[in-house]
Amino acid sequence: MIVSESMTHAVKGGSLIRKMFEEGNRLKAELGDDKVCDFSLGNPLLDPPEAFHQALKDILSRPTPRMHAYIPNGGLPEARQAVAGELARETGLPFEARHVVMTCGAGGGLNIVLKALLDPLDDVLCPVPYFVEYDSYAANHGGRIKRVPTDKRFQVQTSLLEEALSPRTKALLINSPNNPTGVVYPKERLEAIAEWLRSASERQGRPILLISDEPYRKLVYDGVEAVSPLGLYENTIVVTSYSKDLGLAGERIGYVAVHPHMKGGDVLLEALVLANRILGFVNAPLLVQRALPFLMGQTVDVARYQALRDRIMNPLLKMGYTMARPQGAFYLFPETPGGDEVAFMEAAWDENLLIVPGSAFVGVGHFRLCYAVEEEVIDRSLPLFEKLFKRFGGK
Repeated sequence: MIVSESMTHAVKGGSLIRKMFEEGNRLKAELGDDKVCDFSLGNPLLDPPEAFHQALKDILSRPTPRMHAYIPNGGLPEARQAVAGELARETGLPFEARHVVMTCGAGGGLNIVLKALLDPLDDVLCPVPYFVEYDSYAANHGGRIKRVPTDKRFQVQTSLLEEALSPRTKALLINSPNNPTGVVYPKERLEAIAEWLRSASERQGRPILLISDEPYRKLVYDGVEAVSPLGLYENTIVVTSYSKDLGLAGERIGYVAVHPHMKGGDVLLEALVLANRILGFVNAPLLVQRALPFLMGQTVDVARYQALRDRIMNPLLKMGYTMARPQGAFYLFPETPGGDEVAFMEAAWDENLLIVPGSAFVGVGHFRLCYAVEEEVIDRSLPLFEKLFKRFGGK
């Protein structure tokens, strides 16, 4: 066997979401786009603001010597400073460029954080359901995700965090707004989590870090604020990307920010920069880093995503589907009518309706759909969802 046992197992499991996305592309090529309703992959619908394209044009129209050469592994100084300035304005904390490491998206960011933190068999607590690749990210660096149940609204309970705590607990990883549920953790919930972390850290005799994965933080609806825990807990690491709020998923640009008041933060930042290099990222994509200072404070049209959410959520609720109301990101996570998510997904597939079973996110009994699609895809899908509900929901 040429391939390692661990990767052989991983390949067999694979990412169901990616497989469905690829199969969806095959079906569209075979049947036509108008015959397939693909809600599988969280691929942003909205293109970047025009300011992004203009910034790239301006940069490329004025080439400078060695503008494509290696840069510091932590990122372009002006990009780090721009991000730090925005964080300082948002949080009131004294962020400087040195507190920021530019990364290859949030996935790259999480990998350098876990590389820097984990010793073999260390635990990272994570509320369920969660993004499917967290398990692999932790395993990449010898650690493991320890799953923590949530309530019916997918909110974190500190009593359940306490039950999951062990001497090997190194960090808590949260994701708000959440993929796959779209749920946002309110400030009071984050305050309770921060208080629990302080207590648990004191009892452990060492800090338990909070890793906040925030690629959807600016995609929130209904007047809700997605509060960052940076203002609540000094042992916080923020990992995020511009994949969703600027529509730059394919450009692989993001950052890690370490709380300016974290004890030992300087050593952690050195480890993050080294991890960027030794994991092979070297540095985040340079041209996009050059453009970022011109994009601070900008987002795609968030109202469009809210309208898409309402366009599919409201009819599904009227049909009888049950779900926690998503107030961020661009996903719905309804309960599966009848409870058999495999049978439901297969029936949906037979209708060329591509959804992802909740088990792919450690959320058995649900399914996820990404509504970052054109309006006409949603409209075509509604009779199919109604047909499936009547078949499996008995109504």
